[in-house]
Amino acid sequence: MEDIKTFSLSRHSRLFSVPDYNREYLFVQAADHPYLEEPYRAESYAIAFLKEGSIHLQAGLNKYDIEAPSIITLGPSVIRSFRKSSDLMKMDIMFFKDTFLLEKYADISFLVKYNFFENTDLHVMSLKHPYNTRFKRIFELIELTQSAVNYHQAEIIRNYIFALIYEIDASYRHTSGTQTQLNTYPLFAKFKHLLARNYTRERKLDFYARQLHVTPKHLSAAIKKQTGKSAGEWINETVTLEAKVLLQNRTLTVSQVSDLLNFSDQSVFGKFFKANTGISPVEYRKKF
Repeated sequence: MEDIKTFSLSRHSRLFSVPDYNREYLFVQAADHPYLEEPYRAESYAIAFLKEGSIHLQAGLNKYDIEAPSIITLGPSVIRSFRKSSDLMKMDIMFFKDTFLLEKYADISFLVKYNFFENTDLHVMSLKHPYNTRFKRIFELIELTQSAVNYHQAEIIRNYIFALIYEIDASYRHTSGTQTQLNTYPLFAKFKHLLARNYTRERKLDFYARQLHVTPKHLSAAIKKQTGKSAGEWINETVTLEAKVLLQNRTLTVSQVSDLLNFSDQSVFGKFFKANTGISPVEYRKKF
């Protein structure tokens, strides 16, 4: 059975033909992206700065035709694929693990608070002046740090990543008024963190409530008050999105998709999918 692949940092280093100096982060300057039309995930976060040219990205079920200058942000759980859009393309990419970024940081939920790593509406941000100049300079500093022997190299890179995240958040707030930070909702941030790591195995509200040390009723009501959707709706929508992406992979049978999502059998999966989409898995697949 062929599942969605998960790329390690070492796999990315081979893919881009750059040395794998560190197992916790990787900086890449791509002049000719190895366009991967096969969907995959990654073990790391990614912040990419498209400096020149264009590229086509599919993240989850959303498709983007991206023109430079733009910033692309992808969390580990995001299923993505790339397709060539132009012969000219220059892009700097910073891959990093959450364990690296948060090694000395007290707030372990820091990355979960920013929507742009997981929210499919915020994966791509077109840059306007002066933000284009600011991102260009940060990536130039990363390049200089990476290319020089420096005892504090990892710590310097870590702080540049923090700077990138804050600049992305600032740019969204300034250009579109979009609030990407969820620091006012710590319970929701922790819930999303749990959900991203467990949704293929756990679909019951009780599991998440126990992990967060609250009652299911309190969790559902609090999440609904904060986001407009109950915790159960978040769980169902997350599982449904994963099912849709897997169903688009025709090398997998519907039964195999059901198994990958840990449903007891194909019939139970079919009922779940139809309840959340209005159509059966087979009918959904026919659309593609």
